[in-house]
Amino acid sequence: MNHQSSNGAQRPHGDQPNRNQPHLMAAYGGEGWQPRSRPLAGELGTIWGACGVNSEWSPLKQVLLHRPGDELAASADPNAVQMVEVLDIAKAQAQHDAIAQAYRDNGVTVHYVNPPTTPTPNQMFCADLMFMTPEGCILARPASDVRAGEERQLAAALAREGVPILRSISGRGVFEGADAAWITPNLVMVGRGIRTNQAAIDQMRSVLGESGVEVIAFDMPIGTMHLQGMVRFADHNLALAWPVRLAYHAVEALKAAGYRVEFLPDVDESIHNAAFNFVTLGPRKILMAAGNPTTQQFYESLDIECVTVNVDELYKAAGSIGCLSGIVEREMV
Repeated sequence: MNHQSSNGAQRPHGDQPNRNQPHLMAAYGGEGWQPRSRPLAGELGTIWGACGVNSEWSPLKQVLLHRPGDELAASADPNAVQMVEVLDIAKAQAQHDAIAQAYRDNGVTVHYVNPPTTPTPNQMFCADLMFMTPEGCILARPASDVRAGEERQLAAALAREGVPILRSISGRGVFEGADAAWITPNLVMVGRGIRTNQAAIDQMRSVLGESGVEVIAFDMPIGTMHLQGMVRFADHNLALAWPVRLAYHAVEALKAAGYRVEFLPDVDESIHNAAFNFVTLGPRKILMAAGNPTTQQFYESLDIECVTVNVDELYKAAGSIGCLSGIVEREMV
């Protein structure tokens, strides 16, 4: 069947409308227009790279690391670069490689930042530079000038892996990813202190609120670094906490969400050998620093399987496994 065109000529059925009828053309929303029907979360793993987090305990699938290099020479003046002692670069690299291999041995995909030029000395602490959501990453903005710009290198690595960046903390906001944690898929806790300020928390509330996620903030004690140095999660109903550091109302929020909160019986190993600075590989399974018999026995008494790796050289930089690991993907709950 033929149809009359606007100039009187006949055009076959199925021909596209001419330019005098733009409202009928697909480009302008006419027949053939294909609306983008899936939300961003539904595009992860297809249009975008696979990623997403809405818990701290479900099976870990992907991490982002930076293998340290010549930048660690700056640790010759530890206080100037916010470290604790001078690091042996070769030893630190070997220990970092062992962490990466432990992840691979446990089924976790490892990606690397790989900056094109020598980065700042603390680039390896990837957890501080990102906070993952079910739809992509909130890019951090470190609070110290010593670390300014590290987030740019991490953003480039995320882009290579196809991870959406939902928000870059902006303005006067400062935020480090280790100051935030998922309590439930609808509730995030944030520590407010020297590394994360209220301006950044307001921005996080805005972007997470669009997905129906509530953000609750708690003040950090003086002399502490990050929220995840006070609380970590081993399972859907088990949180571990550093005694006298974690705010009372934070403990109450955890209990209200169904968590049993267990406190470290002895913090000496956590102070001197990063016993609390672990990453949860899956329910009741963690990757932790070796050489912490008292703390490991405590974890195992809670039916937590402990995979250990030596990190005593890396810990001289004032961080350990948890700080070094940017969490890109966990199984969604």
